[in-house]
Amino acid sequence: MAAWLRKTGQWLEACVAQALLTFLGEMKPETASTFAGNLARAIGPLLPVSRVAERNLELAMPELPLRARRAIVRGVWENLGRTVGELPHIASLQENTPSGPGFEVQGAEYLHEQARHGGPVLFVSGHIGNWEMLPPAVARHGVPFASFYRAAGNPRVDALIRTLRDSAMGDKMVPLFAKGAKGAREALAYVARGGRLGMLVDQKMNDGLEVMFFGKPAMTAPALAAMALRYRCPVIPGYVVRLGPARLRVVVEAPLTLPDTGNKQEDTRLLTQAINDRLESWIRQKPQSWLWLHRRWPKSCYRA
Repeated sequence: MAAWLRKTGQWLEACVAQALLTFLGEMKPETASTFAGNLARAIGPLLPVSRVAERNLELAMPELPLRARRAIVRGVWENLGRTVGELPHIASLQENTPSGPGFEVQGAEYLHEQARHGGPVLFVSGHIGNWEMLPPAVARHGVPFASFYRAAGNPRVDALIRTLRDSAMGDKMVPLFAKGAKGAREALAYVARGGRLGMLVDQKMNDGLEVMFFGKPAMTAPALAAMALRYRCPVIPGYVVRLGPARLRVVVEAPLTLPDTGNKQEDTRLLTQAINDRLESWIRQKPQSWLWLHRRWPKSCYRA
């Protein structure tokens, strides 16, 4: 009986998700973005998870008054809603459109250099702006990259999301590695063979490496740094700036300098810290563009 109820619940959830995505997909991209953004902005701040976001902002930017923190939280929800609203339209967004929906790439020369050079390369980013735009935008400049992937809890919903992501990549299909030990081994082997891999490294990893983030110790995944140092391959940072409804700028920066102190553990720590520093600098530019909704710092920071 329990299994039947679970399957029925998943089916109903998938039907709602399919209806929502179809509804958004039938709108113009900018209309879908604005509709979903306004809806999330109205509902999201009322949800309990918004208290986590407010606490995160209090920890990271204690100089901000309460009113400013709450305004950022509303902006976080709006950005998340817009990201969902734009998801059915990612595949159709065109580069360098003069106005309206579309995207542009700043720093494309770093991508072209990697396309000419070949070999393994690691792309690093976070949940900033519409992060779903990163893989297809980079792929259109000749360097499609594989990614780590956390499947949605509902397999039917997961299939819907994957279909949209595959559509955005067009004919430039690349592997998706499941998060976990098995996926990590597969990703390592992929990079060893000269593959390109992208990672979002802004969430807490309980068994990660402790480095600083917004001036506080934060457990951070060291896998990207370890791979980069093992294969001495470029690490290219990048993030997405929201310019307007369904109008995005993908910012690609110069490869990070890889440390070489002669101490493997210290080099891993230094590179992981450099990545966190870069993430922090992007987030400070536009705090509402980052997903502040997860518990990024130690549990003790969230006790009443």
